[in-house]
Amino acid sequence: MRKVAAEEAEPPVTRFFSGSTFEREVGYARAVVSGDLVFVSGTTGFHYDSMSIADDVVKQCEQTLRNIDWALGKAGARMTDVVRVRYILPERDDFPLCWPLLREAFGGASPAATMIVAGLSDARMKIEIEVTAHKPRGK
Repeated sequence: MRKVAAEEAEPPVTRFFSGSTFEREVGYARAVVSGDLVFVSGTTGFHYDSMSIADDVVKQCEQTLRNIDWALGKAGARMTDVVRVRYILPERDDFPLCWPLLREAFGGASPAATMIVAGLSDARMKIEIEVTAHKPRGK
């Protein structure tokens, strides 16, 4: 049997939870750190303390980005560290309304991106965003 050197060992995995009822009910973490990568689960515009959500897609997008920024911060990363983003919206026509916010949030990172039109798990949700970030070394 070969001995595994310290640098070959599996990186530790750390999970962060926002307190969303969805995390508890479905069984997932808001963010997972594995090595230099931070995986932020699909995130919506819910205010997790009150589990309330705005009716407007732009307001939901703003809150979604705040929720993602919080998760990245807990994991030691920033929005500028995002390398991959997926946007999921039930209504294709809502996407351009969010572009200014998305450009402001991710424009400095210029991540690879995909937009998907699909139903979301709660009819009140108008946008869901999932990101992967490359955490700077030493953080």
